[in-house]
Order: sequence, then structure tokens, then C-alpha cells
Amino acid sequence: MDLAPIVNDARQWRRHLHQMPELQFVEHKTADFVAEKLASFGLEVHRGMGGTGVVAVIDGKGPGKNIALRCELDALPIEEQTNVEYSSRNEGAMHACGHDGHMSMLLGAARSLSENRDFGGTVTVIFQPAEEFGGGGNKMIEDGLFEKFPVDEVYAIHNMPGVKAGQVAALAGPVMAAARSWDLIIRGKGAHAGWPHTGIDGIAIAHDFTSGCNTIVARETDPVEAVVISPTQIHAGTNYNVVPEVVKVGGTIRTLSNESMAMVMDKMRQLAKGLAIAKGCEIELDIHEGYPVTVNHAAQVDAALQIARDTFGADAVDEEVAPKMGTEDFSYMLAKKPGAYIFLGSGDTAPLHNPKYDFNDDILERGIGLLASLARKRTAA
Repeated sequence: MDLAPIVNDARQWRRHLHQMPELQFVEHKTADFVAEKLASFGLEVHRGMGGTGVVAVIDGKGPGKNIALRCELDALPIEEQTNVEYSSRNEGAMHACGHDGHMSMLLGAARSLSENRDFGGTVTVIFQPAEEFGGGGNKMIEDGLFEKFPVDEVYAIHNMPGVKAGQVAALAGPVMAAARSWDLIIRGKGAHAGWPHTGIDGIAIAHDFTSGCNTIVARETDPVEAVVISPTQIHAGTNYNVVPEVVKVGGTIRTLSNESMAMVMDKMRQLAKGLAIAKGCEIELDIHEGYPVTVNHAAQVDAALQIARDTFGADAVDEEVAPKMGTEDFSYMLAKKPGAYIFLGSGDTAPLHNPKYDFNDDILERGIGLLASLARKRTAA
């Protein structure tokens, strides 16, 4: 099937969506746009699952499996600096992760499948809210996504800067990290900066805590395990000559196994407790819920890569990709259904989550073709 007309429209959809980024759970105009396009393809549209989620089912001809294809609706709280003519019109928000491109690829695949239903079974297209923050995929599951729309397998594509444009990559097992954010509050004793010995210096204790976190990674974790503890913010003091009473530190933990996550959290709590005793202060460590490890299923990864080879040629596939320490709430769907999270190279663009990032429209055709081929071939598997 000639995808050129669909790709041309997808480019326009992508640039329109890029101008109207919306943050988690308030993707109302984005969901309206997606629903309108799906309805124009002759599909019955289901809305409201997970808040602003949009779902549609494409029936094939005859029996077959039910394959789900998923993408994200939300943007990031970043002020755009691309200076493209279709830049964000919503102050403080931008599509810095390529979700505008992912939506356009899935809309393009849905149109292709709707216009040429040369497959058995059904294809369910899922546009989920709040991937970046809020676990919108899990919210949809809690709202009965897979009860209302039973599926056999589920697939998602994410663009990947720094990888050759159009290159398809996936691996079985852990592919994206588990993550948790944490907040540390140290309540020491304020003092004059000239007499620090009369106080309890929370800034020095914060240094001891972050240094101890490095020791957890370097000396208390199996070296073959991927573990990152990143302090990313510190707030303390308002004057040059005052040792502050309260110091706040925040950051994230990332691991490629849920077991490592449990170990790290336990070690961090022990560290905080020990420092409080040793320094004679109060320390409160709050570790927040986060996304679990995203684990790909081997059979579905093998099938997806073979479909990519058959569709685009062997040179288009990279089987040596390494897991990433970013996070992904597609993990919740893969915990419920077999499937695969697939990387699609986007070439030499700015990094994801960067204010100068812009999705590479040149990979739209490859993404649309891969999603449509996955649906057609896996419904018949």
C-alpha cells in the first residue's frame, strides 16, 4: 500500500500537535484532535479511560488475534527553544519527547489499517494520557482497559535520538529502568557562620548522605547490576553568614531490576537513620512510588524484529541495543500482556527532554509502516 498520502497528512498532524502541547491528564484538545481523526477513518471512538485516554478498535476480515498498538498524548513542562515555525503555543509546555510524532505515526497506521482491512482479527489503538508523570497507562488499566478491550499482545514505538534514522531496535528482557524519586529533609541546628561548632550543619550532612549514596552504588551493589542514584536538587539557606536550620535534597533512583530497587531503598533508609543518630539531628527520607522496570517479552521482540527485516530489510534492524536508564509507564501494560517496546532511530536530533528537541518527520513513514505491519502480521500469528 502506498503510504505517501498518509505520511504527508501525518506530517501536518505532527506539526499541529506540536503547537498544542498539554501536560498530564489535561490533554483535552489533544484527545479531541485524535478522536476527530479516528472518527474520520470510520472508527467508533471510546473516550475517558484513564481521564483523557482515547481508544478505537479496527475490525479485520475474519478471525485472528487482537493486537494493541499504543502511544502517548502528553507533553513536558519545558519552555521550547527550537524556533521552528510550528513551535509550542502553550507557554511552559512542549513536545520534547516526540509524543507528537508517536501520535501521528499511530494515527497514520490506524488510517492505513482502516482503509485496507486485509487482516483477520482486530487491532486496538490506544492513546494514553500522562506517560511522563502520573502513570496514565496504569490508570487506563485500572479503569478496565483490557477487560473492555481484550488483547493478545501490545506494542509501542519510541523515537531514539543518536540512533540512525529509521533503524529499528529492540531487546528481550529489561529495556527501560524502574525509577523512584526521593526527598530528604535534614533538620539540624542553625548557627552563626563564624561559629559553626555551635550548630548542626545540615549542608555537611547532605554531603555525607549523597556521598553515602555513591557508596551504595559502588560498593554495596553487584557490579553487573545497573543502578543509578542521582541527587538532582538541594535547597538550603538564605544568607551568607547563617548555617541553615533545614536542608532539603531530592533526586531519583533508577535500576533495571525490581530486586535492586528494593535493596537500594533499604540501604538509603539505613543511611539516613544512621546519619541522624551520628549527627544528632532529625532526618526524614521519603521515597515516592514510581514506574516499575519495563520488561519486553522475547517471543514478541523476535517477531517484531523479523517483521521489520521482512518489511524494510535486514540492515534496518539493530539487535545489539542496550537497555536504557530512562523510565516508561508502558511497563504496566507489558506486565499484563505480552508485547514489545521498540526503539526507532531518529538520527542526529537534540536529546529527548531538551528544549531544542524536535521530532524528525523523516521517520514518520518508517514508524507508520512498522506499526501497520506489526498489526497485519501479528493478528495472523
